[in-house]
Amino acid sequence: MATFIVLLGPPGVGKGTQAKILSEKTKLAHVSSGDLFRENLKKQTELGKLAKSFMDKGELVPDDVTISMIRDRITRPDCEAGAILDGFPRTPAQADALEKMLTEFKSEVSKVPYITAAEEILVERTSGRWTCPQGHTYHAKFNPPKQAGVCDVDASELYQRDDDQVETVTKRIRVYLEQTMPLVEHYRKAGKLVEVHGDQPVEQVTKDLLAALDM
Repeated sequence: MATFIVLLGPPGVGKGTQAKILSEKTKLAHVSSGDLFRENLKKQTELGKLAKSFMDKGELVPDDVTISMIRDRITRPDCEAGAILDGFPRTPAQADALEKMLTEFKSEVSKVPYITAAEEILVERTSGRWTCPQGHTYHAKFNPPKQAGVCDVDASELYQRDDDQVETVTKRIRVYLEQTMPLVEHYRKAGKLVEVHGDQPVEQVTKDLLAALDM
């Protein structure tokens, strides 16, 4: 039976990094819902056009459209052994739809790793990013420029985007936690949730994830 893993974690916890590492180590495809949407919109697939029709009206894309994109993606050869799902599901209703769809493939979600960290750590990691007009990025604490406010590469002035500022980041993290808690509880009750501390070195988080997944 194919192995399907749902990876959960708030902004700043390193979920995207761990998804890529886990994909390499387990040989399971990394299926990011964000990448999937961008791919369908860029290629102007029928599903992409359908999703865009809702987005253009400022409406949420219905679950059945997203599920159809996921279905299409996991039927590709690289998902024969399963996949690591990143960014979907986001609600218990989506989780039920996913399980129903996987049943058709005689499979199911096997484990749901939930990478956690204290809010102040998430805010520190996610805020403090500075960018130059050419796209070179720095972090006030983790990757500072040699000269404050100046890009190392082209000496241009660095600026901070609104969504990288502490107030915005804090709100985004709290919204994520509020919206995701029902999903966390859904998988906890199903006996599939495994919590992993994300406030450790990347290598240790990977090690803990692999242990939690028995892989």
